[in-house]
Amino acid sequence: MLARTIIWRAGREALFRLHRRTYASTALTPKQIKIVKSTIPALEEHGVEITTLFYRQLLDKHPELRNIFNTAHQDTGEQPAALAHAVWAYAVNIENPDAMKTAISRIGHKHASLGVTADQYSIVGEGLLSAIKQVLGDGVNSQVMDAWDAAYWQLAEYFITFEEGLYREAMATPGGWKGWRKFFTSDKVQESEEIISFHLTPADKGALPSYKPGQFVSIRCFVPGLGTYQSRQYSLSDVPNGKYFQISVKKEFASDTKPAGRVSNVLHESLPEGSEVDISMPFGDFVLDINAMTPVVLISGGVGLTPMMAMLKKITEEGKSRRVVFIHAARNSRVHAMKDTLIEIVRDNPQVTRLVYYERVEEGDTPGLDYDHEGRVDLTEVKDKVILPGADYYICGPSPFMNAQSKALRDLGVDEKHIRMEVFGSPPS
Repeated sequence: MLARTIIWRAGREALFRLHRRTYASTALTPKQIKIVKSTIPALEEHGVEITTLFYRQLLDKHPELRNIFNTAHQDTGEQPAALAHAVWAYAVNIENPDAMKTAISRIGHKHASLGVTADQYSIVGEGLLSAIKQVLGDGVNSQVMDAWDAAYWQLAEYFITFEEGLYREAMATPGGWKGWRKFFTSDKVQESEEIISFHLTPADKGALPSYKPGQFVSIRCFVPGLGTYQSRQYSLSDVPNGKYFQISVKKEFASDTKPAGRVSNVLHESLPEGSEVDISMPFGDFVLDINAMTPVVLISGGVGLTPMMAMLKKITEEGKSRRVVFIHAARNSRVHAMKDTLIEIVRDNPQVTRLVYYERVEEGDTPGLDYDHEGRVDLTEVKDKVILPGADYYICGPSPFMNAQSKALRDLGVDEKHIRMEVFGSPPS
């Protein structure tokens, strides 16, 4: 421990190189695994306390990281809760790292979109281990801390290796880049009362990369109310066109349980055409297998339709006869984004079945044109149209909506391996 302390004081990068050299090729010992597993009850009881302390101390000590973390999710406790769950899940699966592959991929893609660097894992590791020691106090000795130090760096190596692969792939893609790139808003399209689509064009007039339907970009802008930059992830809501990226942003209004959206409000209210923003390379693993010909069922709620529209357009624009069922839930017609585009696609593509649900039908809404069902989505009632042999199911929307639709599909006999969900923001714990 003394040697590590000396190295730390010599510089975080040196510590990072030492840990990578030590743990990249050395698995945890059986004793260390046993020790990590013994801390699972403590993580269940004190996990959120640990991660809340970790974030507070980390951002106090390293304010330059504030523009990476979502301040709204910090304030609501979503991010500490999500991290606590991730740490607990890692401890539970410490002997089966393959069980973490899905989480590593999802988180790694988000990290890459934010430009997370390998040396930042040293900063995070120091802060997390310190928080564990402070919260658990006498409940942890040097052996426990050494075991968790080794466990942390094993996990960090998984992430670093995965993210380095994403960066290499990005740089090898024609028109690709690493980090942030300047774009300007070349157009704004009002899609509904709450959603605006932004056309984002490279300020350097350089080439744009292609991307997979369902992927997202991070956007970074200055938030005057916070006095700092903030980053958010938005799905690309159109197919690649080589000229601009399109994101479709819902304005998040304040409620009794959450503040107004800090970035979405800036984009809606303070980003006129011609404004500059920083944009990441497209990332994300919630992607459509465009080469498959099996049926695909796209299920969305609210602004969750954005990646689904990119998927739907990709299938239909390539002229494939692949069967598609497009299910969308909206509160009413006023907040139903891209309605006319969807109507046109369904009209021109007989292999596409549309099932639009309005929770509340309003005067002037035409059944069969604007919507198909009144009320909330009930897959049991339309199972003959939804449960198809060999189909893959993609779900995107608020967490309660996604959980309900996923459960409904499983109850109807769909194998979980055929169900994919996209999580906006911090994942539910």
